[in-house]
Amino acid sequence: MNNYRASFKGETIELEKICESITDCHHSTPLYLDKGKIVIRNFNIKNGRMLLDNLSYTDNLHFNQRIAREVPCEGDLIITREAPMGEVCIIPDGLECCLGQRMVLIKPNNKLTNNKFLLYALLSEYVQEQINKSNGTGSIVSNLRIPVLKELRIPHYNIRTQKQIAKVLSDLDAKIEVNNKINQELEAMARTLYDYWFVQFDFPDANGKPYKSSGGKMVFNEVLKREIPEEWEACLLGDVVAKTGTGLNPRKHFVLGEGENYYVTIKNINQGQIVLDDKCDKISDESLDIINNRSDLRVGDILYTSIEPVGTTYLLRSKPTNWNINESVFTIRPDFKKVSSEFLYMFLSGDYIKAYTKNVSAGSIHKGVRHGTLKDCKFILPNKITIDSFSNKMNPILDKLELIQKENQKLSELRDWLLPMLMNGQVTISNDELGITNAELRNDLGMVAEEAGNYKLRK
Repeated sequence: MNNYRASFKGETIELEKICESITDCHHSTPLYLDKGKIVIRNFNIKNGRMLLDNLSYTDNLHFNQRIAREVPCEGDLIITREAPMGEVCIIPDGLECCLGQRMVLIKPNNKLTNNKFLLYALLSEYVQEQINKSNGTGSIVSNLRIPVLKELRIPHYNIRTQKQIAKVLSDLDAKIEVNNKINQELEAMARTLYDYWFVQFDFPDANGKPYKSSGGKMVFNEVLKREIPEEWEACLLGDVVAKTGTGLNPRKHFVLGEGENYYVTIKNINQGQIVLDDKCDKISDESLDIINNRSDLRVGDILYTSIEPVGTTYLLRSKPTNWNINESVFTIRPDFKKVSSEFLYMFLSGDYIKAYTKNVSAGSIHKGVRHGTLKDCKFILPNKITIDSFSNKMNPILDKLELIQKENQKLSELRDWLLPMLMNGQVTISNDELGITNAELRNDLGMVAEEAGNYKLRK
C-alpha cells in the first residue's frame, strides 16, 4: 500500500467524481499586453490564494480562444501543473479571467463538494503527496498529468461536515488576510515616507516644513547630473556598506535535510519577511556553524536576493538562532557612521535600485547581480541628522510589521496543524467548537482595522 494511502484511514473519493469538469489549459502562450482581459499565470497562485497584484493581460481574440473549452467562473478552482506543481486557488467573486499555460480549471459539483473544502483538501499533505507522485514525469520539470489529477483520492465527508471544516480553516485564513492588508498599508506608508524625504526631497527642514517645497536650497551635482539638497553628497552604494557576504552552496559543503535548522533560500524570503515553515530546507547544527562562520548574520544586516527575483529584501531586527542563508542571498551590513539600517533597507527595497539591477543583471539560466556590481550603484547620501530622524519615524512602522508577521506565522501554523487533523478525522467539529465565531471574528477585524487607521500617513 502506498504511504500516502496508509496515512489516511477515512473514506475517500476520486476528484473526477465530485467535479462537473476538469479542463486542461491551452498549451500555447497568449499574446501578453499591458491591459485588456486578465490572464492568470502560475505566479498568481500561491499558498491557496490568487494574487492579484501582478496581473497579465491579453486581447479579446486570445481571451476567447482560451475560454473556448471551458469558461472560468467565480468559485471554480485552478491548480498548477508545473513550475510549481500543485498550487491551488479559488477564483474570487466578480473576476473575469482566462488561464495561462501549465494549469487546470476544476469545476466542483456543488451538490457533492464544497469548493472551499475542496481547496483545503487539495492543499492537504495527504493529497499533495499524491500530486508529488508526478515528479519526474515531465521531460525537463515535474508535471502533474491530467489522468493523475483526475484520480486523486480526496477525503470524503457529507456536505455539512465539509462546510464546517472549511469554515474553521477559512476563518483563520480570513484573519491572516486582514493582517496582510494592514501590513500592505504599513508598507505603503513606509514607501510614501521614504519617497517624500529622499525622492521628492521634502524631508522636514529646521522649521519642520517640507524642505524642497518650502524653498530649501538645491545644488546641481555633476556626478548624478541632477539637483540634490545642499550638504548632501553623491557616492556609490559600496561607500556606505561596511560588509557584504553570502551563504554557502550545500552541494559542496553539507547535506540538506539533516537536522532541524532552517536553510533560507530566495523562496523563503518575501518582501520584508522570512517564511520559516515546513517547505523550508533543513540543515544540521554542524552545517549551521559552517555557514555562520561565513555569513555572520547580525542585527541590522539586510538580506538581499541576488538572483531572480533580484532585490527582495529583509531587515534583521533580531539575531537568528536556528537559521541561515544560502548562496543566492546577500547580507549587506551598513556603515553605521554614515547610514542607518532602516534608511539603507528602504533604499534597497525601492524602485531606483530595482531599475539599476534589472539593467546590470546577467546569467544564462538565472539572471542575477554580483556584490561588486551592486556596490557600483550611484547613491545620494543625505546628512546623518536627516537619516537618523527618518529612522526614528520608521522604527514604529517596522515594529508593527514584525509583530503582525509573527502573529500571522502563528495563525498559519495553527491552520497547517488543523488541516491534516480535520481531513483525517482526528479532530471533529461539534457545535462549532473549533470554529472562530462571527462575533470573535468581527471583534478581531474591528481591532485590526482600528490599528490600521492609527498608522495612516497624514499628508
